[in-house]
Amino acid sequence: MDNIRNFSIIAHIDHGKSTLSDRLIQKAEIVSDRDFMDQILDSMDIERERGITIKSQTICLPYTAADGRLYYLNLIDTPGHVDFSYEVSRALASCEGALLIVDASQGVEAQTIANMYLAVENDLEIIPVINKIDLPSAEIENVKEQIAEDLGLDPDDAILCSAKEWIGIEEIFETIINRLPPPAGDPEAPLKALIFDSHYDPYRGTIVHFRVLDGRIKPGDEIMFMSNRAAYTVEEVGIFQLKRVPQKEIAAGRVGYLIAGIKTVSDTRCGDTITLKKRPCDKPLSGFQESKPVVFSSIYPVSTDDYPELVIAIEKLKLNDASLVYQKDSSVALGFGFRCGFLGLLHLEVVQQRLEREYNLSLIITAPSVEYEIEFTDGTTIAIDNPAVYPDPGKIARTREPYIRASIIIPDSYMGVVMNLCLERRGSNTDYQYFTSHRMEMIFEMPLSEVVYDFYDKLKTVTQGYGSFDYEVIDYRESDLVKLDILINGERVDALSQLVHSDKAVERARFTCEKLRDEIPRHMFKIALQGAIGSKIIARKTINPYRKDVTAKCYGGDVTRKRKLLEKQKKGKKRMKMAGEVMIPQSAFLAVLKSKD
Repeated sequence: MDNIRNFSIIAHIDHGKSTLSDRLIQKAEIVSDRDFMDQILDSMDIERERGITIKSQTICLPYTAADGRLYYLNLIDTPGHVDFSYEVSRALASCEGALLIVDASQGVEAQTIANMYLAVENDLEIIPVINKIDLPSAEIENVKEQIAEDLGLDPDDAILCSAKEWIGIEEIFETIINRLPPPAGDPEAPLKALIFDSHYDPYRGTIVHFRVLDGRIKPGDEIMFMSNRAAYTVEEVGIFQLKRVPQKEIAAGRVGYLIAGIKTVSDTRCGDTITLKKRPCDKPLSGFQESKPVVFSSIYPVSTDDYPELVIAIEKLKLNDASLVYQKDSSVALGFGFRCGFLGLLHLEVVQQRLEREYNLSLIITAPSVEYEIEFTDGTTIAIDNPAVYPDPGKIARTREPYIRASIIIPDSYMGVVMNLCLERRGSNTDYQYFTSHRMEMIFEMPLSEVVYDFYDKLKTVTQGYGSFDYEVIDYRESDLVKLDILINGERVDALSQLVHSDKAVERARFTCEKLRDEIPRHMFKIALQGAIGSKIIARKTINPYRKDVTAKCYGGDVTRKRKLLEKQKKGKKRMKMAGEVMIPQSAFLAVLKSKD
């Protein structure tokens, strides 16, 4: 165990975490130059395109140190977005130390601080690494000040590195070996292992990623998951070196995988404890919690004929994504689909793009919403996430919505515009502090429903890309919610219904009607677009009809001839309006989701 080190790499988005992982893998020489590609641990196209890690990976790096000894360094990669903070916390719980990457040109940002707190909670040894020192805009001394003031770490311990240019890679390896403690644990004690990830293999079933804290595990052992008491017989154990490498056993201190004929990823919950069925450990590891969706949206196929393909696609995707929650849903306007729960907006986008690319589907996503608590006059309480099931307002005593504590780190010159943005979103400023003379952190408490829509994009816009954002859900608070219905020619379109705060209802109704007016094509009859709360109309726009020139053939004669033809046309249009249906293009549903310019 003295020759094992378990570590993670934590960083804000786009601070060079994947590039540094690539260099460590190349230095360990477990992949040939011919087989190597950039972002080698990022297996999805979306990860490569957007430069973020969505699905964490694990790899065992053999390295011969300066003292001549062979060490096995287990790199447990972590996702790089706030939506996946629970997965990050479980990955960190499997390590003894972490490399904290800070971009030399960007400095310390919101998720840098949030991830460092997670590492501190897990009692990890933290090694600061200043990356991208080769950039012309790098401000190394300034970043060292931020590491000391913002993070409370010793800036003299920071390793200067450029993963792109191979600068400082060997120093990182030696520092990991010398600074990080070897794993503790008793190989002879009852098995106690932490699940920090899993993925689905179509031939072998679910492959569980785990760290053994005590005991040992080998093929033939009968294991048990302590959260759901499910028992399985181990078929294979091994370590990750880009490919799976089978081993005779995995003992205390090691990181590896197991295959046991597990049919679904949902059975292996992140943070759960593995033990032997016949010789269980005394208690499960702390910190386990169920994955809980935060954002809800409905997914429908553009063509109703594609619904069977959507059913198959979403079932297959669920095999690889245990945090995706879904149930069948239907809409008068859009047909059959699914109501899905996501960890956040990024998770929603990833699921949508994977369904469209991997399964060649064209989809419509309804406006994202959050879960509200409704308390009735008789004292009972329900939770709803879909406007379609909003109860009769006369029976509601009060409604509550989730609030978050948002941490926003910005240069102080943007304080005014960020304050205005958050106050517009019903936020209240509870605290702020200066990290340096020019950089500050602002703490806001605000409704989650105001954040899931387009808040992050707006923040990046008003701060010219310098603002960084992190949040945590804190509690539910009483709020004045109303159900906003959109009527097209007097008919309610359920897919466009939204739950909004009463103060924002008129503004939101006008915006939706304007977007629909621009997207719905003109018909032969006039179309009324209305926003309504109950029976009260609060906004209206009109799409004017085409007008056929029925008087063109009248090149002379009495005016009554023209009037007679116009009256006949008017009656025909009235009849057409009664019988005619408004064709709503799919782009109209998508346009409503876009924010204001």
